[in-house]
Amino acid sequence: MKVLKWILYSVLAVFALGSLSVGGMYLYYKDELPSVAELRDVRLQTPMQVYSSDGEMFAQFGEVRRIPVKLEDVPQPLIDAFLATEDQRFYSHVGIDPIGVARAFFQILVTGEIQGGGSTITQQLARNFYLTFEQTWTRKIKEAFISLHIESQLEKNEILELYLNKITFGHRAHGIGAAAQVYYGKDLQDLTLAEMAMIAGLPKAPSTMNPISNPTRARERRAVVLGRMLAEDKITEQQYQSALATPIRTRLHGAEVTMSAPYLAEMVRAEMVARYGEETAYSSGLKVYTTASAKQQRAAQRAVQHNLHSYDERHGYRGVEAQLWDAGESTAPAREVLLEQLQEFQTIGLTRPAVVLEVADAQQEAVILLADGAQQKLSWANVAWARPYINRERQGQAPEKISEVLRAGSVIRVRAVDSGWRLAQIPEPSAAIVALRPNDGGIAAAVGGYSFAVSQYNRAIQAERQVGSNIKPFIYSAALENGFTLATLVNDAPINQWNPGTGVAWRPRNSPDVYEGPIRVRQALAKSKNVVSVRLLRAMGVNTVVDYLTKFGFDYDELPRNESLSLGSASMTPLEVARGYAVFANGGYLVEPYFIERIEASDAEVIYQARPKVACVECEPAQRDVVAAPQVITEQNAFLVTQAMNSAVWGGGSWAHKTGWNGTAWRIQRSEAISDHAGRNIAGKTGTTNDVKDTWFSGFVTGLVTTGWVGFDNLENALGRTTMNSNLSSNEQPISGTEAGAKTALPMWIDFMETAVEDVASDPFDVPPGLVSARIDLATGKLSRANDYTTRFEYFIPGSAPTEYVDTKSSPTVFGDDESIF
Repeated sequence: MKVLKWILYSVLAVFALGSLSVGGMYLYYKDELPSVAELRDVRLQTPMQVYSSDGEMFAQFGEVRRIPVKLEDVPQPLIDAFLATEDQRFYSHVGIDPIGVARAFFQILVTGEIQGGGSTITQQLARNFYLTFEQTWTRKIKEAFISLHIESQLEKNEILELYLNKITFGHRAHGIGAAAQVYYGKDLQDLTLAEMAMIAGLPKAPSTMNPISNPTRARERRAVVLGRMLAEDKITEQQYQSALATPIRTRLHGAEVTMSAPYLAEMVRAEMVARYGEETAYSSGLKVYTTASAKQQRAAQRAVQHNLHSYDERHGYRGVEAQLWDAGESTAPAREVLLEQLQEFQTIGLTRPAVVLEVADAQQEAVILLADGAQQKLSWANVAWARPYINRERQGQAPEKISEVLRAGSVIRVRAVDSGWRLAQIPEPSAAIVALRPNDGGIAAAVGGYSFAVSQYNRAIQAERQVGSNIKPFIYSAALENGFTLATLVNDAPINQWNPGTGVAWRPRNSPDVYEGPIRVRQALAKSKNVVSVRLLRAMGVNTVVDYLTKFGFDYDELPRNESLSLGSASMTPLEVARGYAVFANGGYLVEPYFIERIEASDAEVIYQARPKVACVECEPAQRDVVAAPQVITEQNAFLVTQAMNSAVWGGGSWAHKTGWNGTAWRIQRSEAISDHAGRNIAGKTGTTNDVKDTWFSGFVTGLVTTGWVGFDNLENALGRTTMNSNLSSNEQPISGTEAGAKTALPMWIDFMETAVEDVASDPFDVPPGLVSARIDLATGKLSRANDYTTRFEYFIPGSAPTEYVDTKSSPTVFGDDESIF
């Protein structure tokens, strides 16, 4: 009895001492326990996602990749896999599993060390949220108290949901939603049993047991999970055997990105970091919806890349990138060796590296091996363009057979086209395109270069380049505001101005170097007459024009204070130019470009909604909170300039009577896709600098303004000239001669707008109130009583229309007629 009493007292003493110890430790760590509010409002670290205006995700930023899911959306077999593997008594314990604790204690007695494993799901959750992974008594004690505390405050399903969304699965995937995407590119509901078992096995050692880093260990771990599911009667023997035999098929998948818009994505990333800081921007699950249309963004990307390839092909082939073996000296390396060597060459833009295996002149084709292991044929039709590149001004003779271009062992680049694979090279020049909604400034598409992987420099918003003749609509707008009309005759003749200070004569020239004498203002802008632009600026004065140009948002300090301004010596970004053209498209209002429409928090609450300045407040939906954009020029002035730019597209005169003429943008007439949607309701202007270092085209329909630029990043490089390639038909290579805005930038604009016009307004350019029309004589600009091809109706601001008829004996008034003509 004494022994029993002693044992009983000892047990009670140990129990009391243990209770006191536990109570003491609880008091000691109590302040470190999470609050109830903190537990119920856990913020899962979730990346920022960026979407198009129509809901396509095109970027994800943040180290942690997570797709939060609700427990009710998780397939039951996946839940069973986790519970069977990690915590089979999850729904019966209070946060700490006595059996697991006993097992861990036994391991300590055997090894003398604290071992990992044995933790409940609640303990793992506590460790993931609040603790480190160090194997110490202090951490274990804290973990136990936090686990008990969590169990006392949250329902079991809440705990399990948090756990499934929090745990790490390797390759920056956190939570089961992200794991399914990273390893299989699937939603949870689409996973197979084998895939679920693979994911459920990852928390034990996500970096070393995942199927990408270590397929062998991943297979072994998957077998363990399936075995436990079978032991728990969660799957049948047949399901077990079938899943066990399933091959490991997985690869690293990206985020659910469905379109490519890296330049726009970087614009959003920089703006979000500036607004919220990196931590909030990258990890709080913000969803950013942009103003860009997925369809138009894709079209812009395609237009930039295809146009640059067209430029590069007409200037000649610069040769292969490497020679892996010479057919006359050695045999081809093994296929595995070739594939390994091809990994050294990066896929860039549309181009993919390949090695030539065989060249057959008899069949005029080559056999190539792509880096992904696919073997393809390269036909003569897709190589014939490759005459030698000499320099940007000269090309060599067109090849007659494929062996003149390619030989076995050559590393080349190819790109996919409708007819198969086409010989390619990384384009030398750069390009940018930006499209705006003229009514509110929303950016519908923005592409800043050929490949973001090669250059992150966003030329659409950062490249300040001389605008050339793209400046002329603004000069002409100022002229219309200062007494000129579309019917005013200006002398289109060479200018020879002596500068006594430098001892040099300034001789601005037309391009091409053709002069027509007296020409109407409408026709002069449509044909881009340089000397007319100079004479208009002279009439108004440089300071007057500089002040006027600031109405379009151009920086006063960046505008040259000399007559070269009339020819586009000012440097601007494509976005700045597009914003200026939007003033003409929207009836005279200066809008502010923006690209973020709204921002949603992780719980879908809208925390930011754009409030743009709009050109037409009454046109906006009543529920949209907008402010009016300032009107900077009159609606009448905007319409008159638009009319002249419309003539740049459609020309004038009568071809039947041999008086017809084309404006510089006449190539738009060839596009049936644009004409089918927009009819004749298109306006635009080409732009080329004197040395052809920069080429532009800016144009619009009523619902969209688009500016395109093509040039070299190196300001010293001109775009050059080409001759026709005798191997190609005129349809295959319709452009030759000196590069220019009409040849180099306009085709890109057309390619983009053929898609873009399908979804935007292209209404007629309605005549605003306050204008009058009168029939004028095309040769003199005077009133005419005739009703034939020698006349047309022209629009005038009241009081500015001509008063004399062409049949009077007086000579027409020609502005600049007193200047020297050579």
